[in-house]
Amino acid sequence: MTPLTCIHPEYLIPIEPKSLVLSGHCLVIKDEKILTIIPSSQARQQYADARHIELKKHALLPGFINLHAHSAMSLLRGLADDLALMDWLNHHIWPAEKKHVSDEFVFDGTTYAMAEMIRGGTTTVNDMYFHHEAVARAGIHAGMRTIVGCSILDFPTGYAQNADEYLAKAISAKNGFMNQERIEFRLAPHAPYTVSDDTFRKIIASADKHAMGIHCHIHETTEEIQQSLTQYGVRPLARLHALGLLSERLIAAHMVHSNDEEIALLAAHHVHIAHNPASNLKLASGFARIYDMQHAGINIGIGTDGAASNNKLDLLGDLRLAALLAKAQSNQATALSASAALEMATLAGAKALGMDKQIGSLVAGKFADVIAIDLDTIETHPLFDPVSQIVYAAGREQVSHVWVHGQCLMDNRQLLTLDQNKLIEKAQWWQKRITAD
Repeated sequence: MTPLTCIHPEYLIPIEPKSLVLSGHCLVIKDEKILTIIPSSQARQQYADARHIELKKHALLPGFINLHAHSAMSLLRGLADDLALMDWLNHHIWPAEKKHVSDEFVFDGTTYAMAEMIRGGTTTVNDMYFHHEAVARAGIHAGMRTIVGCSILDFPTGYAQNADEYLAKAISAKNGFMNQERIEFRLAPHAPYTVSDDTFRKIIASADKHAMGIHCHIHETTEEIQQSLTQYGVRPLARLHALGLLSERLIAAHMVHSNDEEIALLAAHHVHIAHNPASNLKLASGFARIYDMQHAGINIGIGTDGAASNNKLDLLGDLRLAALLAKAQSNQATALSASAALEMATLAGAKALGMDKQIGSLVAGKFADVIAIDLDTIETHPLFDPVSQIVYAAGREQVSHVWVHGQCLMDNRQLLTLDQNKLIEKAQWWQKRITAD
């Protein structure tokens, strides 16, 4: 029988109930789930034979959920910087992907990205890429909770020749990993400008048939909107609404450019937003109206996007940026509090994935996806408010421990499922191969 694990932090931040911070409490893990949260003194008596982990200078909280990522693109980090989105895609990223993307590339790049994400406290990633089996295998290898977003387009790539083939491969991959507890699949049409009406209809039908969520880039740039107006006579969101795509199973990545009518439409259909503040800034895509969206009742999580367009897979850094941008964009310092930003990176992400009953907060019965952050540093003292310090002052290098599904993936900054040196060697090998072209 697996012994219980009792973790004793200085601060325990469960996310539910809102804004609660506990001191002198213990999180008890049994197998893959949270058994209970009780006072530390009680835990030491009641579970004397358990493994007790003392983290007296740390905050314990649910793991971060990266709601939008292209993990394999970590191998393209820094390949083409300081460019607008369409220039970046058409002249640099897509040509490089055409030459190099393979099962091996995706497994290596995704595994590398997962090492970076684990080191930054991310326990769940909602991915979007090709070679779906390779993404799933990387998730199993790393131990991360992985939502495999199966990319679908209307033009050929090295992975598939047409939309029907992309869809067939997505369903096949899903069926091949049915018994993997930490692996799930979503359909991921790339964007309105790369997917036709007919293909969107097929995606909706497949999502209905196979009970799958949908993950799509929407309203990322003004160019995307102008192209839709020229080609279809309406803005992308109106087109997707007419096709029946808008629902609570949809995660709309970016949604940078939205008017009042569109915000109301998103709220009415319970669409979730994956906000990517760093990528939006780096590609000069614009400023998402996060304050207005939240006030309309829209659920918003945080994503990093890929390392090729963000350069860092750093949820802690991005949630800080999200909080600051919301204040500046709305001209209100109270727009997005530290507590609300932390919820965006945890419970809101879980809700977007339809997994808020399983992950996203430290509640008895949920999976033990947990992280510890060391707050006893120069950067995070004096310590008046641990939530504020985590959001506005702490860095990802202060994440000390990570558990997913009750399994420890990082212990005192040491990765336990992945070999850091081998990962770096493999990334350098890919760098040489890509730059040789």
